[in-house]
Amino acid sequence: MAKKLVGSMKLQVPAGQANPSPPVGPALGQRGINIMEFCKAFNAKTADMEPGAPCPTVITYYQDKSFTMDIKTPPASFYLKKAAKLKSGAKTPSREIVGSVTAAQVKEIAEAKMKDLNANDIEGAMQIILGSARSMGIEVK
Repeated sequence: MAKKLVGSMKLQVPAGQANPSPPVGPALGQRGINIMEFCKAFNAKTADMEPGAPCPTVITYYQDKSFTMDIKTPPASFYLKKAAKLKSGAKTPSREIVGSVTAAQVKEIAEAKMKDLNANDIEGAMQIILGSARSMGIEVK
């Protein structure tokens, strides 16, 4: 018999750094999810990723207190800031340019994010990353 689905939730947790403290613990606890089991499973799955990279995670939980998690790749803005060596994007993106990335770096980011993007090919994925860069005030050379 199939498990009865209760709901799903989205969290953004740093890779390899899930712990029971807020915001993770309270969000999971109020839904009846075993917090330590989630933390151990999440940290094990993200062990090969860069430590501290924000990982959007979709957690589906069931009536028998079990859960499944789908860990996505870090946001494009994280990769763009890392490539351009920035702390944050521009305050007025259309007027100021705070950094630059090369087309090769954009292609590398698009390849890393391809499974989570809504694109048919790498060129379409690059256009999505270019749009994110433009909205952050990062120019592509």
